[in-house]
Amino acid sequence: ATLTGGQVTATGKKHAALLCNDAEVEQEFFKAGVSTGDLVYPVVYCPELFMPQAFNSEVADMKNSADDRRNALSSCAGHFIEAHLPSDYAGQWVHIDMASPVAEEQRATGWGVALLL
Repeated sequence: ATLTGGQVTATGKKHAALLCNDAEVEQEFFKAGVSTGDLVYPVVYCPELFMPQAFNSEVADMKNSADDRRNALSSCAGHFIEAHLPSDYAGQWVHIDMASPVAEEQRATGWGVALLL
């Protein structure tokens, strides 16, 4: 999971952004969100948006913020995490960008607990 500012732009205050490499698993999470009230909405799964050079750093292996703030930030955040999976990983994975629904007026909402249970 990540907490990007791009999430609220992409999916609004009440829906977390959902990125998954498997359409069936994505649908399961979407339905679970509706069932629990921890709403999620799919964002574009487009690995070509992730440009590793945009995450280059002079002082670390990688920085966790893209240079181009206009390039589907929630999707890029998920692909940033995907880049850390072993290159031979063939399984399913889900990324949830939950910056906005997890807090309201500087207080935690508990968003996501029921979704993940």
